[in-house]
Amino acid sequence: MEPVRIVESRALPLDRSDVDTDQIIPSHWLKRVERTGFDEGLFSSWREDPGFVLNDARYASAEILVAGPNFGTGSSREHAVWAIQQYGFRAVVSPRFGDIFRNNAAKCGLVAAAVDPDFGRALLDAVTADHNVGVRVDVEKLTVEAPAAGLATTFPLAGAVQERLLGGLDDIAISLRHAEAITAFEQTRPTWLPVTTT
Repeated sequence: MEPVRIVESRALPLDRSDVDTDQIIPSHWLKRVERTGFDEGLFSSWREDPGFVLNDARYASAEILVAGPNFGTGSSREHAVWAIQQYGFRAVVSPRFGDIFRNNAAKCGLVAAAVDPDFGRALLDAVTADHNVGVRVDVEKLTVEAPAAGLATTFPLAGAVQERLLGGLDDIAISLRHAEAITAFEQTRPTWLPVTTT
């Protein structure tokens, strides 16, 4: 997993609330056996509408998704996070996230910045009105800013999640921090217990 310190980019405004994981990546995409190619399924039902914001070329290089409240609710599929990341987004800003989505995002290295509803609305309006408005999500300072629009705020993030993002640590990397203790424990285990081999 790559460390994430600052995500600075234009932002794509998804002015919809209560976006669930089935809307992010419809269930028929979950049949894939590879962990790649989910970007094609991102909001695929909505993308059939030529007027849908993901079809707007002005936002083609956006790395930040600004969404309405209650983003990522519904079923617990990591595929939703994979699809967002594989499309090119590195951060999502919303007034509220589904708990499981937020947890999956942290484990996969996607920044989920939960902001005050009034700030979220103002940011959505700003990036909708002007597609060139730059947004900066700073994981070290825990801030979201859109200087050209005069917007700045902070967002909460658990210390362990912040450390994970800043260090680019997935679950295996976190476990390997304890490699010496694991090795010492394995050397003292009774021989009749199962062991792992490398």
